[in-house]
Amino acid sequence: MSERIAGSCAILVACALVAACASRGTVVLLPEKDGRPAAVAVKQGDKEVVLSEPYAAAHATAIGPRAYRSSPEDVQARFGSALAAQPSRAASFTLYFVEGRDEFTDESRQVVDRILTEIAKRPVPDVLVVGHTDAVGNDAFNDALGLQRAETVRAALIKLGIPASDVRAVSRGKREPAIPTPDGVAEPRNRRVEILVR
Repeated sequence: MSERIAGSCAILVACALVAACASRGTVVLLPEKDGRPAAVAVKQGDKEVVLSEPYAAAHATAIGPRAYRSSPEDVQARFGSALAAQPSRAASFTLYFVEGRDEFTDESRQVVDRILTEIAKRPVPDVLVVGHTDAVGNDAFNDALGLQRAETVRAALIKLGIPASDVRAVSRGKREPAIPTPDGVAEPRNRRVEILVR
């Protein structure tokens, strides 16, 4: 008998795995860390059960999925070792810049310590640094400025002890604004670097 758990990013994977199971399996819907509602459909043949509450579960039987209620204790007993082996969830940070420069705002300088703490928690960190700009200037200028900002953050992380091979820098220029504006409009919240720590 195979068993599966479903939570945030594992929901679709669990669905596919359960659908592929020939005759036996278990799916448990775990609560989201931020309390958001979640749901997963468990299909077996032409039968389907929708799990939409934390710890709702379904077990595959010879006549289709049977819904039941699991518990945190049951999940720990059955899936504890699998849960412990999961990588940490990705963490996201945003740093803001002074207009037209690769210099942090005062508030953003304070975020760097939190980023380093998050990176230190991970045995094999993967850090993606994405540079963004506002809509002032042409595409070529903004692509270069976004990359310059991302490379500035990457260099700072490397200087603080993060291995260079663990940090990548890319630019999205003005293509993915946090706050949509017309071309040529200065918007401080778009002048940013997003850091994804996985």
